[in-house]
Amino acid sequence: MQDPSAMPALQITGLNKNFGALQVARDINLALRPGARHALIGPNGAGKTTFVNLITGALPPTSGSVKLYGEDITGLTQAQRAQRGIARTFQINQLFRGVSVLENVCLSIAERTGDCNALWRPAGTGRAVIDEAVHLLDRVRLTEDALKKVSELPYGRQRLVEIAIALGQDPKVLLLDEPAAGVPSAESHIILDVVDSLAEDIAVLIIEHDMDVVFRFAKEITVLVSGGILTAGTPDEIAADERVREVYLGGSHHG
Repeated sequence: MQDPSAMPALQITGLNKNFGALQVARDINLALRPGARHALIGPNGAGKTTFVNLITGALPPTSGSVKLYGEDITGLTQAQRAQRGIARTFQINQLFRGVSVLENVCLSIAERTGDCNALWRPAGTGRAVIDEAVHLLDRVRLTEDALKKVSELPYGRQRLVEIAIALGQDPKVLLLDEPAAGVPSAESHIILDVVDSLAEDIAVLIIEHDMDVVFRFAKEITVLVSGGILTAGTPDEIAADERVREVYLGGSHHG
C-alpha cells in the first residue's frame, strides 16, 4: 500500500466545466502535496471561484476527476467531501452573525462529530465540543472575543472566525477564497500568521487578489486565465514571467 504522505493530498486531473456552449474550466490539472502552501491567482473572470466550487462539490464537473489522498471523490456531494476533509472559506463570509463566536465554532465541530444535539443538552454534556472550540479560538487569536456576537467584531476578525470554523471540520485540505478581502492591509498579516501556524500536514490553497498576501504566503503559484492554467511555478518564477505580468500583475484589475 502506498504511503499516504507520498501521494498528493489533492489531485485535480483534466477538470472541465461547461454551461452550455460556455466553457468556464478548461482541462485543469493541479496537485497539492500534504502541507502545500499554494496560491491560485488570475484576473477578474478567470474562473477561480468556479474552480473552488468544482473542488468542493458545489458544482459538478463536465469531465475530469478530483481525488483526495487517492480516493476519487468526483461523484461525492459537497457534504460528503467536507466529511472526508475538504474545508473552505468564502469571498463573503457566511457566519451566524447574531450568535457568539464560540457558538459558531462549536456548531462546526459538532456537525463534524455528530454532536449537534449535545450543544443544547444540560451544561457539561457538550464539554468536548466546547473545549475543542476554545482551543481553536486560541489558535486564531480570538479567545478574548469568544463570547461576543460575530456582528460585534471588525470585519478582519470575522474572517478569522471563518477560518476557525473551517478548522473545526478538521480538514486535510483547506481552501481559502480571498481571506484578506475587505480586511485592512495593516491587519492582513494576522490572517497570514494564523495560516502559517496551521499543522504542517494540512494542504492550503489560497485564492487571493492581494499580491502582497500571495507572495508572502505561497511556496507555489498557479495562474488561471479564462478558465485554464496559464502557468505555474515558484513566486520568483511567476513574478518574472512576462505573460503573467501582461495578463495579471501589470493590469489594473485583480480577481
